[in-house]
Amino acid sequence: MPATTPGVRVRRAYEPPSPDDGVRVLVDRLWPRGLAKADARIDEWPKALTPSTELRRWYHGPGEGDYDEFRRRYEAELAAPEAAASLDRLRALAETNTLTLLTATRHPETSHTTVLAEELTA
Repeated sequence: MPATTPGVRVRRAYEPPSPDDGVRVLVDRLWPRGLAKADARIDEWPKALTPSTELRRWYHGPGEGDYDEFRRRYEAELAAPEAAASLDRLRALAETNTLTLLTATRHPETSHTTVLAEELTA
């Protein structure tokens, strides 16, 4: 793996892998539709860090949930023991590697990826 500047960044999973991606981490609960696993070059897929199915359905469901409320609920899910352990592992990786959080969402800035990136750099 090429030398990279440690840090955390967010990219869409459909973008081609870049040499400076570092450790590529899929942070969606479901595999991105239409993306071949061979093309994705995913290094980690910690499903414990993804929003629960219930939260995801609430946020993207009829009437669409409020982002601030989604954020509050997702942060509470990240405090669960399994998610906290996965966060600690990725934080340790981010100290010496670039972490690229990959998502299929069209609007990463109003998704769980922004919350997750902030948690990892806090």
